[in-house]
Amino acid sequence: MRKLLLIAPTCDGQDVGEAWVAYQWVKRLAVRNDVTLLTYNKRSKLPASVQLPGLRVVEWTEPSLFSRVERFNSLLKPGYIPFYIKARGWIRRALAQGEKFDLAHQILPVAMRYPSPLAGLGLRYLIGPVGGSLDSPEGFKGDRDTAPWYVGLRRLDRLRMRFDPWLRQTYTDASCVVGIAPYVRSFLSGLPVRRFEILSETGLEALPDAVDRSGRVGPLRLLYVGRVIRTKGIRDAIRAMALLKDLPLVLDVVGDGFDRAICEDLVAKLGLAERVIFHGRLARADVDRFYQSADIFVFPSYREPGGNAVFEAMGWGLPIVTCDRGGPGAAVDETSGILITPVDPNQFAHAISDAIRHLAMNRALRLMLGDGARLRAATVALWTQKVRRMEELYLKLSDEATLSDVEAQSNNCDLGLNERQRLQ
Repeated sequence: MRKLLLIAPTCDGQDVGEAWVAYQWVKRLAVRNDVTLLTYNKRSKLPASVQLPGLRVVEWTEPSLFSRVERFNSLLKPGYIPFYIKARGWIRRALAQGEKFDLAHQILPVAMRYPSPLAGLGLRYLIGPVGGSLDSPEGFKGDRDTAPWYVGLRRLDRLRMRFDPWLRQTYTDASCVVGIAPYVRSFLSGLPVRRFEILSETGLEALPDAVDRSGRVGPLRLLYVGRVIRTKGIRDAIRAMALLKDLPLVLDVVGDGFDRAICEDLVAKLGLAERVIFHGRLARADVDRFYQSADIFVFPSYREPGGNAVFEAMGWGLPIVTCDRGGPGAAVDETSGILITPVDPNQFAHAISDAIRHLAMNRALRLMLGDGARLRAATVALWTQKVRRMEELYLKLSDEATLSDVEAQSNNCDLGLNERQRLQ
């Protein structure tokens, strides 16, 4: 059994987002590996050591100051600095005391702006799946964004990757960097990364029961699920709906966020109150009911790092309308949806409306792409497959390490033989 050191600053199966993702990885990787987990425990949350019985969990309590500003904390993760210091100190002491790990793996954070406590300590390690740091298309950069000021600090990511020695070492020292989509390779192109693999950061437990949409009548139900922020493209989808007034369509928007007020004003201005309906944040069971009743999943996010939103919709057998960049661009192919290139808001709204019109007017195409989406989700989106891929990568790295050790020993023997021959 492989001795594995896992790094995940947040790990909580009862939470959402990255904490939930980390829990899924740790729980599954622990089935076939001897796992030690380094993590934080958020105050008022059930500790990972309780949620993951039988695992060796080294857990520190997150400073109370950060838990008071949860949204700010989740975006910029100021609590990562003390976690980094504690984790690096623990690793140093463990190695000094003679503890050995076959491999280390930093699962979180997904964003590529955080140095790893593993860098420079002599351990073979992976980092990822990582992503983020996507720029908005040039034509959208002058558009009004309602996100808080600190979200704009993400623009520093490229500069930091060029000039921050600790961050650069994180990626150059890693035995492998796992990116959530091909764009990550481009972002890291200025670094001598040893090995790069692609694997999305999260997955589906199982596919839901298939939904038969072949005999449906009445207005087509379009569905968006996610945060309502500018970069998710909800404004552009609303403008697209204004171009489709000749068709019987309804767009359900499930989620909430900084851009909701502007989107609601836009709906009123364009006379779409009965065609674009905001439902806010809903419980999981309610979201699933929307997936069941939908006909098309519209996800026009033009700066989306991951692909989990579209994977969920694909699992429900929905044809997808999304962008050809970031995570969705890697998750969706020609068998499962229509990919759009976003250039500027006006072009984008027309492109979304064209894609929706094409699907609305062609029931056979909708059903074919829905079947293709479900098949693709079954092929690439399930947790069982993702963990298998990661285990295969562990094995490759272990084999390469063994071969490297053998070659080093052989070189030492050759040097010794040459030295003895010289002396003779």
